[in-house]
Amino acid sequence: MTDNTAVELSRSRTLWDLIARRAALTPAAPVLIEAAEDPADDRRLTFGELRGRSERVAAGLYDMGVRPGTVVAWQLPTRIETVLLSVALARLGAVQTPVIPFYRDREVGFALRESKAEFFAVPGVWRGFDHTAMAERLGARGVFEAYGSLPDGDPAVLPPPPADGTSVRWIYWTSGTTSDPKGVLHTDRSLIAGGSCLAHALHLSPDDVGSMAFPFAHIAGPDYTVMLLLYGFPAVLFEKFAMPDALAGYRRHGVTVAGGSTAFYSMFLTEQRKDPGVKLIPTLRLLAGGGAPKPPEIYHAVVRELGCQLTHGYGMTEVPMITMGAPDDTAENLATTEGRPPQGMSIRITTPEGTDLPPHTDGEVRLRGEAVCQGYLNHDDDPGAFDADGYLITGDLGHLTKDGYLVLTGRSKDVIIRKGENISAKEIEDLLHQLPAVADVAVIGLPDPERGERVCAVVEQPPGAARLTLTDLTAHLRTQGLSTHKLPEQLELVEALPRNDALRKVLKYKLRERYA
Repeated sequence: MTDNTAVELSRSRTLWDLIARRAALTPAAPVLIEAAEDPADDRRLTFGELRGRSERVAAGLYDMGVRPGTVVAWQLPTRIETVLLSVALARLGAVQTPVIPFYRDREVGFALRESKAEFFAVPGVWRGFDHTAMAERLGARGVFEAYGSLPDGDPAVLPPPPADGTSVRWIYWTSGTTSDPKGVLHTDRSLIAGGSCLAHALHLSPDDVGSMAFPFAHIAGPDYTVMLLLYGFPAVLFEKFAMPDALAGYRRHGVTVAGGSTAFYSMFLTEQRKDPGVKLIPTLRLLAGGGAPKPPEIYHAVVRELGCQLTHGYGMTEVPMITMGAPDDTAENLATTEGRPPQGMSIRITTPEGTDLPPHTDGEVRLRGEAVCQGYLNHDDDPGAFDADGYLITGDLGHLTKDGYLVLTGRSKDVIIRKGENISAKEIEDLLHQLPAVADVAVIGLPDPERGERVCAVVEQPPGAARLTLTDLTAHLRTQGLSTHKLPEQLELVEALPRNDALRKVLKYKLRERYA
């Protein structure tokens, strides 16, 4: 069931158009709640204030020289000022390029050079690191601090809001796991389309309270903001997310919808297991997220132990939301698929040559729709990214069920070729997640002179677990019916798997480098 108002709002031409329309509908309703360590320091912003204050920030930026089309980079934590600055830039029609706040000189310098940013907003000294000093080292232009205060001006100076939602006004950066990051080009309409997919699938209402525990600078930031605007409910912002400290904010504000990615689900489960008889967050009805594979056992554990539903989706920097599970899907589909695509998103499963494959046959996942990016900042990255029909070639492998649900089976580079046989890393990972002695696992292929590649499982164990052995691991896989040629030949135990700073996705390339 989808709210008619939300459907109508999802047709907004631009992000600013969407903000203005929501503010007119529910000006006094809260949109952002900033959770502080001290409840007395919590802050709130309504939809009406979001519109009014961001216009004043836009006017202040205009006085500084920011104009429609000006490229503005910002590297800010998840807080109210960050959202206001981003919305102000959308009001001006500037081109903004968000940078994850944990990135340092190499990544930040690359983003500034490639985007040719004329202004750079930083938080000053944040969590012990001097971002202003880094900006000066990098020779950034137009540096200004935007943590506790923002530019301010008279909205009377502003030009009309942008009317075109299909011009490139956003540059997001891929993780750059094997090379330099790629600048991904988005429009207001591609971000609205992505956020709409997420919002409509989750069956939300104005009575819900969401949460942002991930960096707002991630592509999930506008994705989630669009969801708030469509359905008119607030989200609790966590500038610093750490368990168990963040739980007080969830409980204090009655969060009903939480999540982020698979790593977040696991963190909630870890806390719940400390006191199984008391529901961790009494108001929580739904965990939702994406950005990383979800083993079926994680789904069943969340439903069983946290007492809420779990819906998982599929997205990437190039396409912020592709498919999403819905709360009323079957348990089988929620556990084993990534949900279905929304209207307007076309998914093809093909051979490497582009021939379409039938349902339940694994192949390359290719996408076309309004939420797909416009390509890359460096057009040298475009060849090979899209096929002749305009479909984005994702690099992911999977299949569609006969009912149209997408099942991901791995990345093309996660296929391990051992003695000429293809092995899916995800298949092994899903089975290993059933073991109580496994908190998380990454299965990788390592160069081997005899086999071509050998299968290596890198395991992060939960606190207090008995040390896992390769014999224990392979014995479990044999009982699950895994073919002998797929069994890991190497086991590495680590205190923590390497992850990125946004949705805490495991960085397998670092493991390959370490153990090769």
